[in-house]
Amino acid sequence: MQWFKRNLPGLLVCLGISIPAWLLGEAFPVIGGPVIAILFGMVIALCWTDQGKAAEGIKFTSKIILQAAVVLLGFGMNLGVILKTGGQSLPIIICTISVSLLLAWGLHKWLKIPFNISTLVGVGSSICGGSAIAATAPVIDADDDEVAQAISVIFFFNVLAAIFFPMLGKAIGFDTLHGDAFGIFAGTAINDTSSVTAAAATWDSMFKLGTATLDKAVTVKLTRTLAIIPITLALAFMRAKQARKDGSHANGFSFKRAFPTFILYFILAAVITTIATSLGVKAAVFVPLKTLSKFLIVMAMAAIGLNSNLIKLVKSGGKPILLGGVCWIGITLVSLAMQHMMAIW
Repeated sequence: MQWFKRNLPGLLVCLGISIPAWLLGEAFPVIGGPVIAILFGMVIALCWTDQGKAAEGIKFTSKIILQAAVVLLGFGMNLGVILKTGGQSLPIIICTISVSLLLAWGLHKWLKIPFNISTLVGVGSSICGGSAIAATAPVIDADDDEVAQAISVIFFFNVLAAIFFPMLGKAIGFDTLHGDAFGIFAGTAINDTSSVTAAAATWDSMFKLGTATLDKAVTVKLTRTLAIIPITLALAFMRAKQARKDGSHANGFSFKRAFPTFILYFILAAVITTIATSLGVKAAVFVPLKTLSKFLIVMAMAAIGLNSNLIKLVKSGGKPILLGGVCWIGITLVSLAMQHMMAIW
């Protein structure tokens, strides 16, 4: 009961922001609810500097609710279908993720970009945008300013991709009779599901392909999302190893630190979905959980916006935007090159 009293004010504030942000995100899917929620939160934070009794609930939302959203995301993963139909794109996914993470690490060293920012932008660019950032942030103990910065950078390049990639695909000669080639391109080179959906649906509309491109792109995107698991585990082990090297007993190596509990639950959710659908349970049963996951991400982003300093983000935004741009271009070029080598395009 005491926990409820402490957290309720902050939870209600975040809920109050997330509902209109969710509705606007549904109306403008290229932008998406999470970005709108962060922007609302940051604008409110400019005027509301003393959160008072709401502070604890806002912090809970930005941390625990965010992890719960990632767990529920697993109910959208049918591992059998993803691995069967997404296998063709696996070499491309591995290469694009590797290039993005290497570029992020290199620019982190060269431009002295903070490790957490470069990591979040790197995983957000290479895996699945906001969902990857949501999964990675607790593992590396990223603060709310860092999460907001990374989300903002990812959003900027999402919009560019959704607008320009269909035109780029036509200009460079993607097959317009079938949707597979552009679907693989969109699924491997665009980082957020909403923008993947927008670009693929545009291609289908341009060439009257029904939902062929969209189906392929979403499957590839879900295959790519599975990379959250090894990436977050690798980061957790690196962080635990560094803590042990630094000689900190309190923050030293532990299995819990090396294997974040919420990622274990994410895997369990995906396994449950896979087994259930193989036994005849309809995928529609899991749709409410997937929808709840998306809403909780919006709610968590509202909390992160409330705890972010908009002025500080604007002043420090140059290098992260450059990092995001380099990762985005690198992923795009590698995706195109790999498809050409594999005779997909």
